[in-house]
Amino acid sequence: MWLGGKPPAVQVAALPWRRVSGGRIEVLLATSRDTGRWVLPKGWPQKKRSLSETAACEAWEEAGLLGRISPNAVGSFFYRKRLNSGLHRRVRVSVFPLAVCGQAETWPEYGQRELRWFSPEEAARHVHEPELAELLRNADVMKRLA
Repeated sequence: MWLGGKPPAVQVAALPWRRVSGGRIEVLLATSRDTGRWVLPKGWPQKKRSLSETAACEAWEEAGLLGRISPNAVGSFFYRKRLNSGLHRRVRVSVFPLAVCGQAETWPEYGQRELRWFSPEEAARHVHEPELAELLRNADVMKRLA
């Protein structure tokens, strides 16, 4: 059942990416702790941090990623968040590219999620949210990462 009448809640996500041999781009996905589905590192906005800074913090906490976050979102997607009450809330997630330059040896959620690098097309096949899959398949978005 939907939590009716409320506007979508807002979250932010990092789109971790790196360039590999041949100039190809890979993006990192992590499994969700509760459903095990492949997702981008994401979370709720934090006071005293910009949306992009919050996205970078989520990438650190969930995957130990270090890098340069873009201040500009490359897109957004919607998903249904199941609340403790059993109701579902619609959430709009703004996506900020993170150019990954390294990964820590340990981080706050170390060992709690599976992490994997994918080509954008492979990543699109692994996520459940159609709008996120479309964003990952979008060649113009991937070109802007470079």
